[in-house]
Amino acid sequence: MDLSFTLRFRPPNPPLSRRKLESPIIHPLKRFLPTFHRPDINPNAKPFPMSSRTHQSTVVTAKLNKPIDGVSEELNLIASQNLDHAPARRRVRSAFVQVQQELDHPLFKMTPPGKTYEWYERNSRGLEIFCKRWIPEPGVRMKGAVFFCHGYGDTCTFFFEGIAKRIVASGYGVYALDHPGFGLSEGLHGYIPSFDELADNVIEQYTKIKGRPELRGLPCFLLGQSMGGAVALKVHLKEPRAWDGIILVAPMCRVSPSFLLLQR
Repeated sequence: MDLSFTLRFRPPNPPLSRRKLESPIIHPLKRFLPTFHRPDINPNAKPFPMSSRTHQSTVVTAKLNKPIDGVSEELNLIASQNLDHAPARRRVRSAFVQVQQELDHPLFKMTPPGKTYEWYERNSRGLEIFCKRWIPEPGVRMKGAVFFCHGYGDTCTFFFEGIAKRIVASGYGVYALDHPGFGLSEGLHGYIPSFDELADNVIEQYTKIKGRPELRGLPCFLLGQSMGGAVALKVHLKEPRAWDGIILVAPMCRVSPSFLLLQR
């Protein structure tokens, strides 16, 4: 599901610079930029023989990101780096925390209720998985807990922050993670080698969390959005008695036939 929001960042006084970005060749943050090496070409190499059969060729192109209005050129340079791996994605998230807090959007204007905790868990496949929880203030009894499964290309650290705070304000604890290859978790960005592995990772991490003392005896609900809805359904099929309920928001329940044809 494609969520489109219009965000308006209000820069602090004085206004941030609107100058063009410096050349990355001489920029002081050059070390953050990805490096591409030109392959060696043998001038004497013969071309590949052409077959009489017809071949379909696939051309993959990458679109350069436009500079982000209203932020410094240093932040723009950090945001332009290759995000294939977790360390780069974590640097970008850390650099933009202040910007996120100043976004002119209702989800970010609400005063954070309760307490927030972040940590990493290493799963059974050796990957570091980013986890986060939002719980009511001390002395407020939790009614239950909601466990979030985010969609493709998403993370639990941006828009869901505001959604989690509103759920917490209603008396529920919220727990979330970034799937392997997404957000702050390790793994190649956006790559899902197995949907079963995706669901198994959710089961593994949330089973450990459900054993926490603060959740004993409380109802636990699984919340899945877009692709996360398909993950939640898969988790339910694997563990039909593990949850007190499932909440689905625009779940991915069917794959386009045209996409399946491309895989053949």
